[in-house]
Amino acid sequence: MASEVRFSTQLIDGDGSFNVEGIEKFMRDVKLAECGLSYAVVSIMGPQSSGKSTLLNNLFGTDFREMDAFKGRSQTTKGIWMAKCAGLEPCTLVMDLEGTDGRERGEDDTAFEKQSSLFALAVSDIVLINMWCHDIGREQAANKPLLKTVFQVMMRLFSPRKTTLMFVIRDKTRTPLENLEPVLREDIQKVEVVALSSFEEKEEQFKEQVHTLRQRFIHSINPGGLAGDRRGVVPASGFSFSAQQIWKVIKENKDLDLPAHKVMVATVRCEEIANEKYALFADNEDWRQLEEAVQSGPVSGFGKKLNSLLSTCLSEYDVEATYFDEGVRTAKQKHLQEKLLQLVQPAFHSALGHIRTGTFEKFKEAFDKALNKGEGFSDAANNCTGTFMTQFDEACADVVIEVADWDTSKAREKLRREIDAHVASVRAAKLSELTTTYEEKLKEALSGPVEALFDGANKETWPSIRKLYKRESESAVSGFSAALSKFDADEQTQKNMVVSLEDYARGLIETKAREEACRVLIRMKEKFTALFSHDSESMPRIWTGSEDIRSITRTSRYACLKLLSVMTVIRLEDKDDALNIENILAKALLDSPTEKEKSATTVDPLASSTWEKVPASKTMITPVQCKSLWRQFKIETEYTVSQAIAAQEANKRGNNWLPPPWAIAALFILGFNEFMTLLRNPLYLVFIFIGYLLIKALWVQLDVSGEFRHGALPALLSLSAKFLPTIMNLMKKLADEGHVPETNNPQTNPSTSNQTAAGTASSTASSKVTFSDRGSGYTTPSKEE
Repeated sequence: MASEVRFSTQLIDGDGSFNVEGIEKFMRDVKLAECGLSYAVVSIMGPQSSGKSTLLNNLFGTDFREMDAFKGRSQTTKGIWMAKCAGLEPCTLVMDLEGTDGRERGEDDTAFEKQSSLFALAVSDIVLINMWCHDIGREQAANKPLLKTVFQVMMRLFSPRKTTLMFVIRDKTRTPLENLEPVLREDIQKVEVVALSSFEEKEEQFKEQVHTLRQRFIHSINPGGLAGDRRGVVPASGFSFSAQQIWKVIKENKDLDLPAHKVMVATVRCEEIANEKYALFADNEDWRQLEEAVQSGPVSGFGKKLNSLLSTCLSEYDVEATYFDEGVRTAKQKHLQEKLLQLVQPAFHSALGHIRTGTFEKFKEAFDKALNKGEGFSDAANNCTGTFMTQFDEACADVVIEVADWDTSKAREKLRREIDAHVASVRAAKLSELTTTYEEKLKEALSGPVEALFDGANKETWPSIRKLYKRESESAVSGFSAALSKFDADEQTQKNMVVSLEDYARGLIETKAREEACRVLIRMKEKFTALFSHDSESMPRIWTGSEDIRSITRTSRYACLKLLSVMTVIRLEDKDDALNIENILAKALLDSPTEKEKSATTVDPLASSTWEKVPASKTMITPVQCKSLWRQFKIETEYTVSQAIAAQEANKRGNNWLPPPWAIAALFILGFNEFMTLLRNPLYLVFIFIGYLLIKALWVQLDVSGEFRHGALPALLSLSAKFLPTIMNLMKKLADEGHVPETNNPQTNPSTSNQTAAGTASSTASSKVTFSDRGSGYTTPSKEE
């Protein structure tokens, strides 16, 4: 015990000033804050020079200043001193109070005595009252008035804890201790009474008795010990502040309310502890790294790490504040927890946001892969949504803060909204693709056939178009509806999309019909030309003169009128066939009304911009437009008709160049004599034949029949211009080809010459003239002939 370091300080000086710096240093030196509630405070009071310091030094191993007996009795201890007991468990603090009844303060100045006594009773677990044995029974010598005053004040403290009073009887006489106790208990209910021998006369016996008494202070805080009642004990870390506040209240002559004081001490100390732990947490390197990491991306084990940091911080607070008032401690802990949660909440939301974002990105990737693999849209959406919402819930469990009642449902709802929006977006894109696909199919199935039907327009055109429209649209709608059912679209949306596809098919036909209506004049002219210029077998017509051009023209125009009637109105409903537009157009445009009909008819049926019982949405060509188109059609086709008529007349003239039969008969009768002359002289026939050949050659060369197809006057002018050049050309060729070279044998007999002459005459009579395709040349028979 003697070798242990001893710590002591003056807690309150003689003037009543509290030594704040001293007590704080003292607490640090003895590490009092680490003791919690495992400490005891013992104080001693009694008359001046009664041996209080000597008792404490011998009992607890302290080094309080003792009185020097050789210098006489005087005040040794001024104010209140505090020291730590050596070699005693638990940690025990001893306060040595200034003695009472000292002459230094005067006879009437008992204020400090009362204040220090009351202070000792308020902060101590055990109060030793040092008394001389021979003063027992005396009113003043035993300080009985002071004790009564102190006890009266204690009755007002309302403290749940009981302070143990131990009367130490010094210089015990032969009077038994049992006879002394009743005297002390007259005004005090329960006290501890100990008698000690004289230190000066019986030192060894005194020390033995002190050693025995010391044993009672070992484990004094255990149940049943001298300081066993621990209710309302101020934790060691708050002892300094509590002592300061108690002394302040006593000095200000206020009623000492220990329960309120306990709450006040707990409030201050718990607040200090909470602030200290909050600052330590905020500066914690692990927390700083975790906060920085979660700002840039997801952190594995975020919740576990943060929960560990928070739990450590709150546990440290509980350890230091556990002995303070429970209500105050709990309130300050809650406040600390709120501040900590407020500090970490942004990091929590960041971690939650990373989880939500990461889960959403993974969902999109998985959803796209499922669709690309051919999985149904509805199944893919439901499966992926369920899977990744479960993953989100599992990931949220990793960031949950155990001490916080933070709800992750908002983040979950936001993720679900994002997933639903993405699914809706993909569904819209897929539905758009699906719609485009079926629209392309309809376009391919309808455009070409409809155009072909309009190309050969007749009374069956629109029924055929309706049949085509019904067949293709029903087929497309059936496939489209089946495909739509896989996308989880609501019934109204599916119905609207089907109607839109049907409208697209109808609009496609209407658009194609209006395009063809814009080209109706071209179609009419093409149709007229095809029918007028070709026969029933599609062979080009040759206007020989036997054709009925008028009838052909009427038939061709009527066919064109039917085409016009087909293109006037859109007829996609069966009831539209009841329209008699063809008859109206035929009567107004094709038939020539008689004078009587003209006089009876006062209103032109085509003098209108609408058809009767036909809405404007179905009208492609109005009646007045039909009339205008027909007039233009007739103007542009009249030239073709006039050309046919001219060709027919020319052909007739080309085929009538021979004289009439009566003229031929007259020539035969009147030329009978000449004919007989020719028969009698065959040589004339030879010359006539040669002349025929020459005339025939000129006829072919000049193309007389072809020239007369364009009219008589043009033919005569053309023939007169070509006649002389053609004659000269024929003569030149006859001269070149008719030259005969001389033979090498000059001697000929008369018979041979006669034979040669006869042969020459015979050859001349039987010679044949041949012409090229153009009739511009001829050839002579060879020698073999």
